[in-house]
Amino acid sequence: VFEKFIVGKNNELAYAACQAVVNNLGKAYNPLFIYGGVGLGKTHLLQAVGNEVVKFNNHRVLYTTSEQFTNDYIQAVHSGKAKDFKNLYRNVDLLLVDDVQFMGGKDGTQQEFFHTFNELQQADKQIVLTSDRPPKSLPAIEARLISRFESGMVADVGKPDTETKIAILEKSAEEKGFPLSPEILTMMAESVQNNIRELEGLLNKIIAVHELK
Repeated sequence: VFEKFIVGKNNELAYAACQAVVNNLGKAYNPLFIYGGVGLGKTHLLQAVGNEVVKFNNHRVLYTTSEQFTNDYIQAVHSGKAKDFKNLYRNVDLLLVDDVQFMGGKDGTQQEFFHTFNELQQADKQIVLTSDRPPKSLPAIEARLISRFESGMVADVGKPDTETKIAILEKSAEEKGFPLSPEILTMMAESVQNNIRELEGLLNKIIAVHELK
């Protein structure tokens, strides 16, 4: 949810874009394409959009990964249930697709997603996508799809600075009922450079050691 997302300089544009999408579904930024490295909060934002829309509106929301989309497409082709597949993915008000980079090289999946994308966008239905890189850097993705990914809003989620990491740790520690001193939080934040998941793992390790010993 948005309430548990810590906003910093590294993600404020993506966060603001997500808020705009929720407040003006299908019209603000469509599609919204969020990209960034592993463990930086892309999926958190994606699901926060879905949960916020479900909370306040009677909209049909579908969250999926590109891998799940591919598997559903293959299953539909093999079982002759293409109509059911289209009904699932095209009769929604908000489609959330995680990790679209995994569609690379899957021609049938890309073709089906292209038609799904077009139908939803033309009906003013919202699409939000995440990837580990910007559209132009996606390997083995058709040019027509990349063009559509870039037609709305592209926002990146970068690595958090030390202040943001401290804020994330502080909030997480409080939620776990394990408040830590500012000195310890700063030391932890400065020792982790890559992503937020590592921060969470370090906090969990400290709590575990404390409880065990």
